[in-house]
Amino acid sequence: MRTRAAVIFGVGREWEVVDVELDDPGPREILVRTRAAGLCHSDEHVVRGDMTPPEELIAAAGMESPFPMIGGHEGAGEVLAVGEGVRRVAVGDHVAMSFFPTCGECHYCSTGRQNLCDLGAHAFEKGMVTDGRRAHRLSDGTPVDPILKLGTFAEHMLVAEDSVVRIEPDVPFVAGALVSCAVATGWGSAVRRADVRVGDTVVVVGVGGVGMNAVQGAAMAGARHVVAVDPLEWKRESSHTFGATHAAASMQEAQPLVEQLTDGRGADAVIMVPGLMTGDMVAAGLAMSAKGGSVVVTAIAGVMSTEVSMSLFDLAMFEKEVQGTIFGSCNPRTDIPALLALYAEGRLRIDELVTRTYPLEDVNEGYEDMRAGRNLRGVIVFE
Repeated sequence: MRTRAAVIFGVGREWEVVDVELDDPGPREILVRTRAAGLCHSDEHVVRGDMTPPEELIAAAGMESPFPMIGGHEGAGEVLAVGEGVRRVAVGDHVAMSFFPTCGECHYCSTGRQNLCDLGAHAFEKGMVTDGRRAHRLSDGTPVDPILKLGTFAEHMLVAEDSVVRIEPDVPFVAGALVSCAVATGWGSAVRRADVRVGDTVVVVGVGGVGMNAVQGAAMAGARHVVAVDPLEWKRESSHTFGATHAAASMQEAQPLVEQLTDGRGADAVIMVPGLMTGDMVAAGLAMSAKGGSVVVTAIAGVMSTEVSMSLFDLAMFEKEVQGTIFGSCNPRTDIPALLALYAEGRLRIDELVTRTYPLEDVNEGYEDMRAGRNLRGVIVFE
């Protein structure tokens, strides 16, 4: 079938809304009508080149360019058709996307770490996760691959059933979309990875669409102090709606505040969610951490970034930790429905994250608003 999609043709380019041809669903594949797609910073990292090696390295390695690419990995929609052998969903079901597919059978899935499913190792490869074929094409026949096997910046998605989670039909599609990435990643960074406990002091560096959910995750877990760090005043003010008790404009400004709040002990967890993670931020996070505290790195760094600054003495002698996390260390098949249940009960704020909605054709305007700091989360809504 033919659909419309926002495609990126190279680093530094704008999104172009073009026609894309999709195969019919093959075995264990489904066709989804997209209803909402979040404008996540991760897709911006693709545009800026943070998530792809330089073109000269790709060429030297004899690899194929990742472009063109259908954008979007945060979304929700309705199942229109299913292929042979599909067991988890049926036509008419509403689904949220899982940007790492989960098979339910590999070592990681069977030990409760679905976010590390072996299928995710293929997420940046070309072709369908089911059989490797190139099932998406531009109007001239050129193959085009959806980012993370999803491509939510399109009116329709052809995906593996392992890449979706069924949600209740009364859940708004926008809420379903945001839980599929921003909400779960931020909330899980605090609740799952940092393991925030009652009475803890937590610092969240960067309170955009993901970081704001780390704030509310820490608050829901019972943190006594939640310090939101962001250079934008309106985001600092908004953070109190999500559970922040204090705010600071920078990590340098936050450090004496944290020392005052904890009588010099330091933060139990520092969750790093800046727009782009850099190695020098780790040292600043560790400096704010208490003995036995942790720095959770949620934000994406440049794919070629390898240098980190930290005090190795403090790391060992004060038993501190630096931890990475993907999808907030959540399990998509259990945590997405659980978070949506909390939302339905009024205990999890999702609607308040949405600053503005856009039609697909305005995807570039949405990202310009994000770069300018005007949005917590912009969302493409498909009528």
